[in-house]
Amino acid sequence: MLDRIGITATSLCALHCILLPILLPILPLVGLSFLADHAWEHVFLLMTAAFGTVALFSGFKRYHKQLYPFYLLYLGVALYWIKHDFSEALEPYFIIGGASLIIAAHFINIKLCNSCKQCDDDDACTL
Repeated sequence: MLDRIGITATSLCALHCILLPILLPILPLVGLSFLADHAWEHVFLLMTAAFGTVALFSGFKRYHKQLYPFYLLYLGVALYWIKHDFSEALEPYFIIGGASLIIAAHFINIKLCNSCKQCDDDDACTL
């Protein structure tokens, strides 16, 4: 369940970042100009990282004991975080790359958990 929420949140964040330049002129008119602030993006990104960590840790501890979903999550968060350090022309690539890595971390966690739910014993699977 947490992985699905993480996938949804990451997808919405990516859409926000990609559509923001188009919607930027409208935001002040509807009282949502704070959505264009870099601080808001960083807060949302930190929340995504925290919730993602909880979701991945749940699967890690209970089922699969694999660390690479965490690597994908944190690499994706890092790509998102540094996107403002480069030109605006490169930002969409950082957004898509970061979102893809975060979503992949959740999908892989789901796959690992589902494969381990098939185990006969309560011990972690050896994958």
